[in-house]
Order: sequence, then structure tokens, then C-alpha cells
Amino acid sequence: MNLDIRQLTVGAIAENCFIVRLEGSGAGLVIDPGEEPDRILAEIEDLGIKVEAILITHCHFDHVGAVAPVARVTGAPVYCPKIELPVLADIMAYVPVAGFGPYQSYEADVAVEGGETLELAGLSLDVIFTPGHSPGHVTYSIPDHEVIFSGDVLFQGSVGRVDLPGSDGPALMQSLRTLVETLPADTGVYPGHMGVTTLGAERATNPFLAQLAG
Repeated sequence: MNLDIRQLTVGAIAENCFIVRLEGSGAGLVIDPGEEPDRILAEIEDLGIKVEAILITHCHFDHVGAVAPVARVTGAPVYCPKIELPVLADIMAYVPVAGFGPYQSYEADVAVEGGETLELAGLSLDVIFTPGHSPGHVTYSIPDHEVIFSGDVLFQGSVGRVDLPGSDGPALMQSLRTLVETLPADTGVYPGHMGVTTLGAERATNPFLAQLAG
């Protein structure tokens, strides 16, 4: 079966939340519910699915602002990068500028560090540790379908910011190298912002990946 991936671009920062399931399946996943919980929940209801898990790539507020209400309504366990558990547990303390929120904090149910394989909603997902944009950032890969959910590591034509507290430029470049050198070029990239792309297209055209060439 093919994947059914619904992209909801939410909030003032235009963050991409994804709802993922196998076509026709009654079970699915929510990845990075950042804002607009009512809209996300309406899409879940329209699909008629049971959410088996909420997966978080990293805990910047624009990616986790809707975690608490979505988790509360769906009853789904929340998977969060281990290093960033304290951020999810006190979101407003980590919002860097005024005018966003208020967001409800949440105690994650499962911590991930990278290296795990998750069996959820009929899918097998590899958790890849991809720090740099944030200290604990992870990427979720579904190898059987050659797709990754890259959060704010890799974008179409760009990469994640490294001028934020806890960010690390060299670590981000190593994370990018891990992705482009260990996964197939045809792998679809579903990023936290902007449009869908592929690893091969980004390696060929993304100016920030030029140093990885050769």
C-alpha cells in the first residue's frame, strides 16, 4: 500500500504538520503538531483514523504548540527527543519572542534518541539523530516508502537555522551528511517548513549542501 500523507501548514510561522497513514488504514500518525489544534483534529476526524502516536522532531514552539490539545483529544502517546523533554514540559519558558502562545506544556510519554525502530500504525520508522538546528533534533524515516520527515534540518533549497540557542552549525552539517550519504537519492523529504523535495534534488541544487559534494 502507498502512504497517504496530509500536510497542514499551520500558524504564523507556516510550520508543516503531517498526518501519515497507509492508504485506507484506520490508524495513523501525527508529526509535529505546531499550531491550530482544531484544524489538525478536524483533519483527523475527516480521515476517520485512530492516532497511534504523535511524533516530535524537535521542541521549538512552532512545532509543539498543539501537542497538548491534540494528545488530550486523541489519547495518543507523544514521542519526543530525549534531550528536549524539558522544553516540551515548559514550552513558554523557551519561546524566544513575545506574541506567540500561550501554549500548554506536556510531559512526553516516550523519549527517543536516534537508533530506534518504531512500529506504529502499520509502519516501520527509523529514528535518526540529526542535531544542529536544535540539540536533540531527530528525523523520522520510513524506509519501506523512501520518505523522511526532516523537521528543521533540511528544507527545499535551504537548511535549518543555526543562530538559535542550542544550535550548532558543524553538527547540522554532519546531520545533513548522514541523511544524504546513507539514504537513497529518491527519498522524499517532508520538511518542517516550505515544500516537499528529495534528497537527490537537494544534494544537486541546495547551495548549503555544496560542501558535501564529491
